[in-house]
Amino acid sequence: MKSAYKGHRFPPEIISHAIWLYHRFTLSFRDVEDLLAERGITVSYEGIRYWCIKFGSTYARSLRRKQGRLGDVWHVDEIFITIRGKRHYLWRAVDQDGDVIDILVTKHRDRQAAKRFFRKALKHQGQVPWQLVTDKLRTYQAAHREVFPSVVHRTGRYENNRAEVSHQHTREREKQMRRFKSPQQAQRFLSVHGVIQNLFRFGRHHLKAVHYRLLRRRAFSDWREAICV
Repeated sequence: MKSAYKGHRFPPEIISHAIWLYHRFTLSFRDVEDLLAERGITVSYEGIRYWCIKFGSTYARSLRRKQGRLGDVWHVDEIFITIRGKRHYLWRAVDQDGDVIDILVTKHRDRQAAKRFFRKALKHQGQVPWQLVTDKLRTYQAAHREVFPSVVHRTGRYENNRAEVSHQHTREREKQMRRFKSPQQAQRFLSVHGVIQNLFRFGRHHLKAVHYRLLRRRAFSDWREAICV
């Protein structure tokens, strides 16, 4: 990872901080450019975009290895996103704690797309879930029977609210970015965004201040380890 920074005009601390700002908060590349400029760091928004493309996926892979396996109850839901006037579908799985397990952008919402998403999530997690929670879409039922038929599948009303709520951040970023420009860009951004949000999402209203600060320090320590700074 350290060798990846070789040849860049700015040190790893500045590059990683710009990427953290962009994915941690609802900011545009130009917003990040202004925040860095206020600190005396002159870099164009296109440079920040390049950093996010080059290093974002690498950071996400390192963070996934460190976080290990997530919960064994998968809440899965899909929403439509419009890309260049065409409808696509964003599949998302979160665990019982609300941490993002995986995402996938597809052109269709059929059985093959659901199977592809389930297998992608299984590859990252390394084990089948104990329980699968979805809505009543028949696509899920068909894919569930083929990929992991032994897993308990629940489709009760309101049981999948956790997955539906997890889409809110995506909608906020989609609006701020004036829609995604391509399926590849959406997949790349949301994959990194989900992992970074997992790391810094603590449920502040459930914690005492001392515990919140402790978790935040640990998160920053994990972040620095992932980016080799």
